[in-house]
Amino acid sequence: MKASLLRHGLNLWPPFLFAGIHVAAISPDYRHAAVELRMRPWNRNYVGTHFGGSLFAMTDPFWMLLAMQALGRDYIVWDRAGAIEFVKPGRGTVRARFDLGDDVLAELRAATAGGDKVLRWFDNEILDAQGEVVAKVRKQLYVRRKRDR
Repeated sequence: MKASLLRHGLNLWPPFLFAGIHVAAISPDYRHAAVELRMRPWNRNYVGTHFGGSLFAMTDPFWMLLAMQALGRDYIVWDRAGAIEFVKPGRGTVRARFDLGDDVLAELRAATAGGDKVLRWFDNEILDAQGEVVAKVRKQLYVRRKRDR
């Protein structure tokens, strides 16, 4: 699937659309993505800051999607675990970037070459307009090369 089509589809996907989550970019090679969460009256929490579930949701699928597309059809890629640490209240538009390097892809390919599964953590931060960290997110992926049939 073309990255631009996936980006448009995600932006129309109801959980993202109604939470105010906007996928700003997915590179054609699926190595980079940028996502933002805009503050709206319907996605604030009781104290007027970003709802923590929306902060986590804005980061949720991207490591898996990038790895799945970059590795190709010969691999099984699943989200296995996730965690978020709230550092400060999020206000206004917040952003997250995902950068999947060639070194990480090579590491995953090498570790799964014999058919073994790999559990690998990916970290990123959610930043506010001033570049300050609002939250730190960790996602763990399960990656395995598909078995020959």
